[in-house]
Amino acid sequence: MKILFVSLGCDKNLVDTEMMLGMLAERGHTFTDSEEEAEAVVVNTCCFIGDAKEESVNTLLQMAQLKKEGRIRVLIAAGCLAQRYREEIRQEIPEVDEILGTMAIDSIADAIDEAEAGRRENHITEPDAPIVYGKKRSVTTGGHYAYLKIAEGCDKRCTYCIIPKVRGSYRSVPMEALIKEAEDLAQAGVRELILVAQETTVYGKDLYGKKALPELLEKLCRIPGLYWIRLLYCYPEEITDELIACMKKEPKICHYLDMPIQHASDRILKRMGRRTNQQELRERIGRLREEIPDICLRTTLISGFPGETQEEFEELYNFADEMEFDRLGVFPYSQEEGTPAAEFPDQIPQEVRESRRDELMELQQEIAFEKAQAQKGRTLLAMIEGKVEDENAYVARTYMDAPGVDGLLFINTSKQLLTGDFVRVRVTGSYEYDLIGELEDEFTE
Repeated sequence: MKILFVSLGCDKNLVDTEMMLGMLAERGHTFTDSEEEAEAVVVNTCCFIGDAKEESVNTLLQMAQLKKEGRIRVLIAAGCLAQRYREEIRQEIPEVDEILGTMAIDSIADAIDEAEAGRRENHITEPDAPIVYGKKRSVTTGGHYAYLKIAEGCDKRCTYCIIPKVRGSYRSVPMEALIKEAEDLAQAGVRELILVAQETTVYGKDLYGKKALPELLEKLCRIPGLYWIRLLYCYPEEITDELIACMKKEPKICHYLDMPIQHASDRILKRMGRRTNQQELRERIGRLREEIPDICLRTTLISGFPGETQEEFEELYNFADEMEFDRLGVFPYSQEEGTPAAEFPDQIPQEVRESRRDELMELQQEIAFEKAQAQKGRTLLAMIEGKVEDENAYVARTYMDAPGVDGLLFINTSKQLLTGDFVRVRVTGSYEYDLIGELEDEFTE
């Protein structure tokens, strides 16, 4: 069949999508981006926060309409929303033929066959079921970078988060499987590997009795063809001196760390179920900047958590102002049913959550623009992402920019470059979050 795949939510979900694409390709199915050409649609859903649930439901409804009109024959719901709300989906969107839970993605090819035969099955396992790994992936990111999901689930149990209920407890992928997957990706042309999990920093504790991320990183750095290795989702309390030393020692590891802190008030952090406090955050940030002076720190915050007073919000605001994170995102608190925080009595009005988000983002905009301007005159290694249409210019990313969430570098040059090429660029200016530069020379390893 010709299948349209819609992947929603995070990059970890995208890895699941790529594995499903690989499994379907092995069965002889083909793919399309067009609703007009599709015979079947698979929606890999998300339910992390309210907006993500709404997007997933709306997408399923949109595809259900295609089924009603006879334009597609098969509709499958997969992923987190399917795992969590399978009965509701069955009842409210009867056009959905098959439902695949988070740990059942290896059933995707069978699900297509079952749906085409007129059967309607639920492929749902317990969230703690064994992880699906070792499947051949069809990389959808353009081929020059890819995500490597090193673990599934989470043990932190933050009071606002539903992920442990839909993804289970923390389970690491065996190191030898990750090395093999990374080697395959590198041989296929991937030059930047981005490590993801609900939390990357405790990788290996369940399998090896210790945090094994530094060991994994060292082995990944030995793989020919990989130039950049980037770390996302590093919880501050789990960032060890050994990990910092590994980042300093290995030139392939980007001096970039995504470190979600969520808040800076000790009382709110405790209510969130976070395992750190403001003093420890200050110490960890200070240590990172002392050991790796050019490190780019990204973080995320939650505004309007239940019980957050104006004084506690101002404490968070002042902390963000003082720390001057290089990259920062803010989410208004989302009251997710089934989480402890959803039952807290002192919920903050939505308009207050959003206004506090806006205040933080206005502050961060000033910080980010100043930091971009400060890059002028610096020479940076950059990866080409593509050409600007009808101009002698290219779009690129530096080590400070994760794809899809951070800024870009625009390079003015008449030279012919290819996506995935590495070049050295002298920064000549900036525009808001993005940098502008001139080509100095091509990069040779």
